[in-house]
Amino acid sequence: MTTAPAPADTTPTLAARRVAALGARARHCGLYDRLGAPLYQDLATYDDPETRALLSGVRSAPGPVLDLAAGAGRFTLPLLAGGREVTALDLSADMLDLLRAELDRAPASMRSRCTVVQGDMSAFALGRRFPHILLGTTSLSLLDAEGRAGLYRSVLDHLADGGRFRLTALERGDDDGPDETAVRVTGAGGTAYELYEHWPAGATSRSVTLLPADPPADDSPVTVCTDRVAVIGLDVLEAELAAAGLTVLTRELLTPPGERHRVTLLTTEATR
Repeated sequence: MTTAPAPADTTPTLAARRVAALGARARHCGLYDRLGAPLYQDLATYDDPETRALLSGVRSAPGPVLDLAAGAGRFTLPLLAGGREVTALDLSADMLDLLRAELDRAPASMRSRCTVVQGDMSAFALGRRFPHILLGTTSLSLLDAEGRAGLYRSVLDHLADGGRFRLTALERGDDDGPDETAVRVTGAGGTAYELYEHWPAGATSRSVTLLPADPPADDSPVTVCTDRVAVIGLDVLEAELAAAGLTVLTRELLTPPGERHRVTLLTTEATR
């Protein structure tokens, strides 16, 4: 006797029900495009464990920094404020426009030390090497296996002798937690948002939905940002790095045990 598989759960997610309630008012976009980038930037934090750990690692040695998937400058701006020369590379023109706007408001001494490059982190050629290359959480998840292989090749081509490639990995740390979470968060500009994350334990991807928490009562459009992001396990990532010629020197857990988001910082060097 065979057992029939359990039927798939077709219950709409909390995010889907919230967006459905908006009806035609919902103006859909991704987190990194023209509509979504300002919301993403408003929520970016410059004082969190990941940022502090990456900046602390860079302080261990002098020299310029290559910030991959730099976005609107979450790592770039504090690095510049600390006196570093930074090359900020990102594929999204909309995110880089936000970074340039931040630089326009910054002191001239900071602007002069920043080179902004629109480029693909899976295939770039800058003609120079760096003692420090950084890649923040979730950015690696935007690439498929072929793209990640290209990233590692490009990093090796740009890593100075003795240089360090620091990247962070995001995994679920609460296997007993709910499949979906919904939280209210406030951006730097004071706007409140609803942030939904659907991430079943063991899933190979997670979906994130972001929208203003208190849209106007009239019929004006409401920006709804949604992205599905791949999940790359730490074991898979370390195997890929080793195969590409990057040796993991240290692993540092940046979040307390049991939190939904488990962030690990890997510090690597070229295997030469």
